Amino acid sequence: MKTSLNSFLLLTVTCLTLTAQAQVPFERILNAADEPHNWLTYNGGYMSQRFSLLDQINADNVSDLELKWVLQNQVFGAWQSNPLIVDGVMYLTERPNSVMAVDAISGRVFWKYRHVNDERALVCCGANNRGVAILGDTVFMGTLDAHLIALDRVNGELLWKQEVGDVARAYSVTMAPLVVKDKVIVGVGGGEFGIRGYVAAYEADTGELAWKTYTIPGPGESGHDSWEGDDWEHGGAPVWITGSYDPELNQTYWGVGNPGPDWNAGQRPGDNLYSDSVLALDADTGELEWYFQFTPNDAYDYDSVQVPLLADIEWQGEARKVMLWANRNGYFYVLDRTDGEFLLGEPYVRVNWSSGLDENGRPIPTPQPEGMPTFPGNQGGTNWYPPSFSPRTGLFYFSAWEDYATIYRAEESEYVPGRAFLGGGFSVLAPAPGAPTIGIGRTNPINNWTNEVGFGSLKAMDPQTGEAVWEYSQFDVSDSGMLTTASDLLITGGREGYFHVLDARDGELLYYKNLGGQIVMAPVTFMVDGIQYVSIISGNSLFTFALKD
Repeated sequence: MKTSLNSFLLLTVTCLTLTAQAQVPFERILNAADEPHNWLTYNGGYMSQRFSLLDQINADNVSDLELKWVLQNQVFGAWQSNPLIVDGVMYLTERPNSVMAVDAISGRVFWKYRHVNDERALVCCGANNRGVAILGDTVFMGTLDAHLIALDRVNGELLWKQEVGDVARAYSVTMAPLVVKDKVIVGVGGGEFGIRGYVAAYEADTGELAWKTYTIPGPGESGHDSWEGDDWEHGGAPVWITGSYDPELNQTYWGVGNPGPDWNAGQRPGDNLYSDSVLALDADTGELEWYFQFTPNDAYDYDSVQVPLLADIEWQGEARKVMLWANRNGYFYVLDRTDGEFLLGEPYVRVNWSSGLDENGRPIPTPQPEGMPTFPGNQGGTNWYPPSFSPRTGLFYFSAWEDYATIYRAEESEYVPGRAFLGGGFSVLAPAPGAPTIGIGRTNPINNWTNEVGFGSLKAMDPQTGEAVWEYSQFDVSDSGMLTTASDLLITGGREGYFHVLDARDGELLYYKNLGGQIVMAPVTFMVDGIQYVSIISGNSLFTFALKD
């Protein structure tokens, strides 16, 4: 009887806690900066800066951080979810497609929804899900079997489920959705399986399709002539990372992935629009406003699915609405986000596939002889993990892979629905047969262990020059994203399992702690009852820190 009473009381408290949350209308997300105690969308706000106005944790007291709670993932594998925090409740996903509502103070799970994927679901690079979106009293998640689902925020019950793509043809959704106004927007994965990519918007209340924009133009559409014959039908160009939004321009921005087949550019002559591009779409209609292609006829799998980071800065004495982009192809770009004008492009790692960029930002190709290494390698100079921009320092922060190269092998591929469509393969350059290929190079600043080739670094880039103001070297390459705060902290991690806090102005290491597992997704910060927390996923666990009581 006592156990039943305790369970009833716990359920009552849970329902009261979740019901007491204020709704999350579009206006709250639009003005997310006004409530830094919450984290209302994938990148913290529509500009995707991952900058928080919270400053309780600072350089003077960061050494007093202590672990407050740990949440274990029940499914092994790289946990890449980004939590949302709304009024003391955390919403996050588990692999492959579960959603949880969690007490942000204690880590206690309020409810959990498990989606069972179609057994035909196929993804190239891990059964990953990167998070949810929220609007009103509804939580939204994309699934590996290419559906979009809507859940009741209070009890986790399914409200509706909508098919986004054909699972039999290897379409999937791995991104956290983006809510804009009354629509939920997602893109599709499957670039290694010969899909034809697109971005699609759905009505938030019903799941009805509002608009759909293909990332490969069809016959009669502008850009179609950048494909030969019927190559466009299976040309890839997936969209698997959450985009950004400028409410003044009413434009959403999306990074587009590789063309297919991946490594045989000769099999698909032409620029292959709009692969390896950023697209600016009208948020109401999906109409293409402008595009910028980073890597035409990509032969290196340089997906341009990095986060489109938006900033309002002074550029050469003039106020400018810009987009900052460290691209997987090894170049850092500054674009005018009103029309896509190329403003700046500079290499940030070793690049030999191109000798530079022309006045319009188009690369000047220098393909390497067969059997010779291409820099950067297949995973790129950086990848999908989120960068950060601090309006206080004016710097752009991201993880980079230094001195990393790949040797490619091109082969003719035949498209078969639902099967890999790769056009060859690759091997990672090693200093000697059987030697380690990455994660060796610089002296680890924590344990002073040194090796010889290839390493990771955190870069603080000046958008005005395209040059790094400072760098922080890591023993291994890093897949971690970034978080900056109003107290000029840069919070991140690395493959070695270290949770790092650095001075955002000069890169000084202020605090570190080994959490035991690879850190992939970026950390988030929030505040409940006057206490600032930082949550970060390491390996198979989510760790939440705050200052000592």
